[in-house]
Amino acid sequence: MVIKAIDALTLKKMFLGGAKSIESKKEYINELNVFPVPDGDTGTNMTLTIMSAAKEVAQMENPTIEGLAKAISSGSLRGARGNSGVILSQLFRGFTKEIKDFNEINVTIMANAFQKAVETAYKAVMKPKEGTILTVARGGAEKAAQLVSETDDLVYFGKEVIQYMEEVLEHTPELLPVLKEAGVVDSGGQGLLEIVKGAYDVLLGKEVDFEAIPVAKNHGEVSVNIENLNAADIKFGYCTEFIIVLEKEFSIETELDFKGYLESIGDSLVVVADDEIVKVHVHTNDPGLAIQRALTYGSLSKIKIDNMREEHTERLIKDAQKLAAKQAEEKKAKENTAVKVSRKEVGFISVSIGEGINDIFRGLGVDYIISGGQTMNPSTEDMLTAIEQVNAETIFIFPNNSNIILAAQQAKDLTEDKHIVVIPTKTIPQGITSIINYVHDKTVEENEKRMNEEMKKVKSGQVTYAVRDTNIDGKEIKQGNIMGLNDKTILSVGTDISETTFELVKGLVDEDSELISLYYGAEMTEETAGELAELIMKEYPDMDVEVHFGGQPIYYYVLSVE
Repeated sequence: MVIKAIDALTLKKMFLGGAKSIESKKEYINELNVFPVPDGDTGTNMTLTIMSAAKEVAQMENPTIEGLAKAISSGSLRGARGNSGVILSQLFRGFTKEIKDFNEINVTIMANAFQKAVETAYKAVMKPKEGTILTVARGGAEKAAQLVSETDDLVYFGKEVIQYMEEVLEHTPELLPVLKEAGVVDSGGQGLLEIVKGAYDVLLGKEVDFEAIPVAKNHGEVSVNIENLNAADIKFGYCTEFIIVLEKEFSIETELDFKGYLESIGDSLVVVADDEIVKVHVHTNDPGLAIQRALTYGSLSKIKIDNMREEHTERLIKDAQKLAAKQAEEKKAKENTAVKVSRKEVGFISVSIGEGINDIFRGLGVDYIISGGQTMNPSTEDMLTAIEQVNAETIFIFPNNSNIILAAQQAKDLTEDKHIVVIPTKTIPQGITSIINYVHDKTVEENEKRMNEEMKKVKSGQVTYAVRDTNIDGKEIKQGNIMGLNDKTILSVGTDISETTFELVKGLVDEDSELISLYYGAEMTEETAGELAELIMKEYPDMDVEVHFGGQPIYYYVLSVE
């Protein structure tokens, strides 16, 4: 088989094939993470990132390469989660920037796109580290550039590039000793390879179940042949369809509540929710009730009401449209008469991980809390939503996790109407310290410098359990063991939570330490945390020890030493 060019439709299928490939391997990729902690892992983050773009790509019925480029770039940028997801989105951004002006893609264009992808991703990372997804991507680009003078066959080209990327991936443990000690290759590089291999399989003709890709439209279409129905047999006479353009969060709980309400007034229910719209189909005897409830979530479009009994059709359509128009006018009037609140000078956004820690951040003046942290890294889109909600000229963002900093930085780059300052906090304690050290009568630049300096003085620790066996820094760890981690490695391992936490504290305290703060998680009690604090105070009588309810999942304790 020889293929010298691919068109937009083939590119669409290849991209979706890549998305399905990494989705099917995400748990395997998660297992490659060096630290055996129960967090938002690489495979999950990369899958969520590419699926954000795949959702947009899947709905394109007659795609152009330019349209695909825009959907892939925009979808992945906004959906990027974790460092690996952000780097992946930047690879897509560079790749699509190179191909967008062509109707077909040949070997030369593909090689140039690979190179542009790598250049864009490297520029996005402040301190690129070799032995990672970047190294594997660069290896693929270098091989692609070499092949341009050797072949015009994309099949041969793809095989050679993938083979070389596999070789580079196998070499990553030699570039990062921590990978070698853990006995794994880089998880981000493995994820990228799975995407490329999935795309290549489609090029070779492999069938992929594209129906499993979520799309924003063409779902939930229900047709009813009313000619074959007896009017007396129709329990609910009005086939009602509309689209809600969301203006507030539409969570899973909200969706279930909405479905429950519609089921109470009708049947033949289909509700398909996307990030921005909800498509609704329901048979009911009172379309107005469905419309009124829908208007509480946003504005309506494409309202369609059919009278399946062929009675009073015009009246009900007019009534429903009049009701929708009236509700829209009332809403608009309310918005127009609302007091315009001028922007304040400075606002704060913080990522947080538990009810108690949320309260602490709010008490320190944080305007918007993003739930996430280790267990689910928030996306760039989550950051952008938070930025939109904070009415301030300058907004400080505290990621409080090393795996969220790039997503925050990407949101900053995508924001044009506000000044965004990302304080690169890697832990909750660093975030708390940074905000405490904000001084209102100082300039933004002075505060940024001050917060960056103060957060570096904080030693942070976390206590959780191991999800698998491994060996790190000479410590043999078994699944289920309790681990005490600092910012870089595992300091203590044991079978008792309090003992392991105490050993972690001892590993963080030095002669300059003055304050130890304990934030106990959802699985711990105040009494147990208090007993641990007493043990620490006996060991360090000259130090202050504070205990706070954190309420965080997964992590028994989050702690800081200052």
